[in-house]
This record gives sequence, C-alpha cells and structure tokens, in this order.
Amino acid sequence: MDNFSYTQAASTKEAATATQSDKNAAFISGGTSLIDLMKANIEHHSLLVDLNKLSLLGIENAATGLRIGALERMSDVGEHPLVVQNYPVISQSLLASASPQLRNMASMGGNLLQRTRCGYFRDVAFPCNKRVPGSGCPAQDGDNRNLAILGGSPSCIATHASDLCVALVALDATLSIESAKGKTRTVPLADFYKLPGNTPHIETQLQPGDLITAILVPAAAHARKSHYLKVRDRASYAYALVSAAVGLDVQGGTIRSARVALGGVGTVPWRVPAVEKALVGKPATEDTFRAAAALAVRDASPREHNKFKVEMAQRTIVRALLEVTA
Repeated sequence: MDNFSYTQAASTKEAATATQSDKNAAFISGGTSLIDLMKANIEHHSLLVDLNKLSLLGIENAATGLRIGALERMSDVGEHPLVVQNYPVISQSLLASASPQLRNMASMGGNLLQRTRCGYFRDVAFPCNKRVPGSGCPAQDGDNRNLAILGGSPSCIATHASDLCVALVALDATLSIESAKGKTRTVPLADFYKLPGNTPHIETQLQPGDLITAILVPAAAHARKSHYLKVRDRASYAYALVSAAVGLDVQGGTIRSARVALGGVGTVPWRVPAVEKALVGKPATEDTFRAAAALAVRDASPREHNKFKVEMAQRTIVRALLEVTA
C-alpha cells in the first residue's frame, strides 16, 4: 500500500478543490471498499478526501418519490420504515449485501462505485484491462464461473458487484451529481454505468471532481410491490451468482406495469425491458412469468464455466415474480 495524505472536507466545494489539486486524489466515506483496493495495490491514491463532514444525508419523501443522501449508511437505509414499506426491493437488496458490520460503515454513494470482484482484477499477478488498459483479459478463457454473460466484450467480462444498483435500476432511479465547478446534473442510473467495450477501465460517467450527492427514486405502484431475490453460494457475505429485482402493479389479476433487472450476470446492472414489455397486459401467472423470463437471456454470451447462468437467470426472475405476487 502506498503512502497517502488525508484531509477532511467541510463543503462540497472544498472537496472538489482538493481533488482538483491532486489528480490521484479520491473521495472516501465508509472506506470499506477503497481501502481494500489500496492495500492490494489495485488502486493508487496520493490523497484521500474524507466526505463525512458534508451534509449529504436524509431519507425522505421528495416531490416525486424517495430521496436518499449519498452519505447515508446502507444499514440505515435498508431498515428505514419509508424504504421498507414503499420500496421493499431496495431494503431487501441492501440487507442481502455484505455483512452487518460492513453495512453499518458503507455509504450509499460508495456502494454505487464499488468495483468488480473478478478474481483477475483483484490479483495484480494477472493482467487485467480494467487495471492496466490493453494488458489483456485472462477471464475470457480462464475461471469465469462468477462472471458476466450479458454486456461483455473481448476486453472484459467482469460482473458488476452491487446488489443495490440492480434494485435502483429496476425502479428508474437517478443520481444527483455535483461537478467540480459546483453545477448539479441529474443522471439516470441506467445510463450512469458504461459497458466495457474497448475501454473497461472507464466504468461510469463521473468526471474528475464529480461528487454523487443524492439518489432519487420515483414513487410508483410497482415500487411498493417489489422484491429482490439473490442466489448465491452461501447464505450470507457472498456475491450474487444471479439476482433479480422485480416490481409489479397488478390490478384485477392483470399486470399493468412491470420492472425487472438482473444482477450477477451483467457487466452493468442489467435492466431487461423486453421482459417487462412481455409482462404488461398479461395475467399474473407462472406461465406468463416463464415466457417473459426467456427473453432476458436471448442475447447472452456465456463462457465455459458460467453457462448455468442462462437457465438460472430465467428461474430467478420467475421465482422473484411469484414471490411478489404471492
């Protein structure tokens, strides 16, 4: 781990100024992921700018839905009555993440920016295009059991790690982002992450000095009737092999609106609009769910060790939809 300097920012402007003065600076809040990356010599930062004095807090109803401050801790959001009652898929995704100790420390903004758990990325003894652009991707023909079957490229098939992001993408969440110049813009989370293509080291739309300040989630009937299902190798402290975030608005037995996203299978949180379209207007039955779920993996490109995810993704969607309509 390299030596680094440390400072606490008293304002967003002060935080941005600090990062502008040092191109190797990084923001830190909970630090549950960043410090591990630095210890493993995967990321190198000469300055850490602590954000915890900033007033980027709050879990509240805004004009159009839920507003969550970027510095709120995962555990607080996951257990908040407003979230549990009106956005259960968000609560469930958070409480299925990491461990209680980590959830007590990790911030919501930090969760959005966590990096892949691909073993080749995490081991500097191997080449990796995310760490060193152009060095190669041994996962293509190597150990790829836990890696992506959707959204990959010859440069990278690393899976996006966040449970929370799958739920947020399903519910059309947007991010409030403040630039280094103090200007605020809103970005749909579905557009925030970049597919690897030829530049897998560029993972998001963030520019130097940009700071996520809040997460905004629209209120909707399908948000209130939603569910997160995570399939993993063990019951806790494990990343998803496949996960599904679903939400349905069912009236008189007919599906009026649907939201479906997958985790554990994509290089980004994977929304499946074809499945949603196939559900709307149909009866809320297992046969409907199975027919729609098949569309989720029609563009899948599995590798040798993760072919099982094609069927597992469909089964996970069906099971999640059955759970939400039980």
